[in-house]
Amino acid sequence: MRLPRGAGVVFRAFGAPDAVETGQALARVCRRRGLTLLVGADPRLARRLGADGLHLPERLAARARRFRGRFLVTAAAHSLPAALRAKRAGVDAVVVSPVFPSRSPSAGRPTGPRALARLARDVKTPVYALGGVNADNARKLAATGVVGLAAVEALAM
Repeated sequence: MRLPRGAGVVFRAFGAPDAVETGQALARVCRRRGLTLLVGADPRLARRLGADGLHLPERLAARARRFRGRFLVTAAAHSLPAALRAKRAGVDAVVVSPVFPSRSPSAGRPTGPRALARLARDVKTPVYALGGVNADNARKLAATGVVGLAAVEALAM
């Protein structure tokens, strides 16, 4: 499977000892294929890799403003209040999850397409849907107002 040009990739290294080497390899692939590279919660690593952006977990979304102008900044949100806080903090986009049931150990109760549509309407900032999104249920999100879909397991080969 090949992501379309312009698609985003989030590299979450979580302090891995080989984060720089792995990130550099990923950055080369992203540049070659025209993909947007975001680094999860590590602005130093993002700068070192020449990443396009930074993806913040919900608990760090309030820090978004300090990175504006240097990076594209996205933040995770698991509720409307969290998405609104992220917007006020100056994120460029919000990644809402989980939308559908997910096998992720950190996934909470799914938002579902109706609540996601209300959130996207109310937050008035670009929203991406994540969590349990796959080829079978992605069509259910067409009328929700999200600007894109994010996936983990659906992309695994």
